[in-house]
Amino acid sequence: MTSATPARAHAEASLLVEADSGKVLEAENATFPWHPASLTKVMTAYVTLKAVKDGKITLDTLITVSPRAAAEKPSKMGFPPGTQVTVDNALKMMMVKSANDMAVVLAEGVGGSVDGFSAMMNQTAARLGMTQTTYVNPNGLPDDRQVTSARDLAILARAFIRDLPEYEYFVHIPAIRYGRRVTQNYNKLIGRFPGADGMKTGFICASGFNLMATATQNGRRLIAVVLGASSSQMRSIKAIKLLERGFAGNNNLTWLRPALGTVDNLAPIAAAPPDLRDDVCGPRRKRPASDEPEDDIASVVTNNPALSFFADGLKAPTLRPEDMLAAAPTPAEPVIVYTGPTKRGADLIATAAADAAAQEAAAENYRKSRAAKRRGGKTHASTDSKGNKRTTVTIDTRKPAAGTKSADAGDAKSKPTSKPNAKPAAHASIKPAEKPSAHKPAAKSAAAATKPAPKGKPKHASSETKPKN
Repeated sequence: MTSATPARAHAEASLLVEADSGKVLEAENATFPWHPASLTKVMTAYVTLKAVKDGKITLDTLITVSPRAAAEKPSKMGFPPGTQVTVDNALKMMMVKSANDMAVVLAEGVGGSVDGFSAMMNQTAARLGMTQTTYVNPNGLPDDRQVTSARDLAILARAFIRDLPEYEYFVHIPAIRYGRRVTQNYNKLIGRFPGADGMKTGFICASGFNLMATATQNGRRLIAVVLGASSSQMRSIKAIKLLERGFAGNNNLTWLRPALGTVDNLAPIAAAPPDLRDDVCGPRRKRPASDEPEDDIASVVTNNPALSFFADGLKAPTLRPEDMLAAAPTPAEPVIVYTGPTKRGADLIATAAADAAAQEAAAENYRKSRAAKRRGGKTHASTDSKGNKRTTVTIDTRKPAAGTKSADAGDAKSKPTSKPNAKPAAHASIKPAEKPSAHKPAAKSAAAATKPAPKGKPKHASSETKPKN
């Protein structure tokens, strides 16, 4: 078999398959090797959930973030080493946020190590008939040895649907909430395309923008695979068009299409995976080597009247893929994720509130610290009259009048206005500088003026705080 390359200026591959029968409805470059990027995480989820189903672990099993997991590149949750999460929460974070650190956490928790888990992934791929697939990591971050094909990914999608129906929930969660941070599923078909019910997006520079998408209409489920799209928008548009043509398969031109057989019988092509770095991440389109931007939750709602049909649960005949993607997704409550043991009911609500409060406090401290550094000031921790902790920024933005001293005790260059043994008042807030009294001289007596100033900086109610990372 000779080597070949996809016959397009910008290499792409696509495949449309019936989930139940495996019948191929459309195929383009479907057996060319390709870098899977974060579509790898579907196999990571499959191997993990198979271990759950076989009783080797449970969804409540606690696994620990290792230094290696914490060092993974974004997109990630960013938990420090030693943090514990349940298998359930790690799966949700990995599949919705595409968290690379959680993929490693699962790999180490299930397989003992990344290499051990990769071996399990390869054994599973061979068992399923994914003859063009090799895994070396559980998250899909760049590695030239990590390859698959649209054919193999469709086989994996069918296996997930067939073997793990009770766990399919993990591949179509609309959004997750960690504290106050909400992350929408990067699969933009969920909540927008009628019947969309899975699976995963992926992106690295070498692969372009990838998508595995499933949808069910009138009891018929289809699997669409798109590899090498030029943008996240284009991969979604191509998947929608594939699915629409598949569900409209009763048109009069169906008989003209050649029979393509089943996905398992597609003949693999011996070739090197295309490298799309120049096309996708060239000088004008520089992108990080990760799946998606972190917490990209903005949705643009257009004024196209066709969108009202979708909001009412109806499919408008003139609704274009672009219009679907421009619409806000169907409202859905984000699934709460958290660290530590499994929590339910009131404990879950309290944990979510505590995480949100901690994130808000850290963000506020960070903002104040940044502002203080820009203005040359200081930050100080303090407590208000109600006992709430806050950070106070002390900045002297005015020049003191001639013969007077700065009124801001937080200014590192100002001298204390009291005796060395006296304690300055705690900073509760920034007060305007007071003018010298009219009946008092601006300067002290000569004897007082010659008295040496106390060494060191004035003490404050608490030490200077730094933003938490």
